[in-house]
Amino acid sequence: QLQLVESGGGLVQPGGSLKLSCAASGSTFVIGWFRQAPGKEREAIACVFKEGGSVIYADSVKGRFTASRDAAENLVYLQMSSLKPEDTAVYYCAARPGAVTVCTSAPRQYRTWGQGTQVTVSS
Repeated sequence: QLQLVESGGGLVQPGGSLKLSCAASGSTFVIGWFRQAPGKEREAIACVFKEGGSVIYADSVKGRFTASRDAAENLVYLQMSSLKPEDTAVYYCAARPGAVTVCTSAPRQYRTWGQGTQVTVSS
């Protein structure tokens, strides 16, 4: 059974950087990154294709966040730079069903979710 484990969250000052990792057991999947701040809906941030290409969905993070994959280690990353207080949220990675090869920003299209990792941007 697929399991996803996020890591790399923490407390960072505005303008700082963090790199989140998502470890997936088993086969290669299309992986999405999402975040949810208190009182807000879950927001799609990015998606990484099986072959390693990616797409950034959130306009608020374009130019600051990048998503990538290390196929050898079966890890997917979200590199976050120039962090702002409004980036504070719980960040999740999620996997689409195994046969799917396309990305989507719709949370309901992802089958398996990690437990989430807290990112707090504050001085």
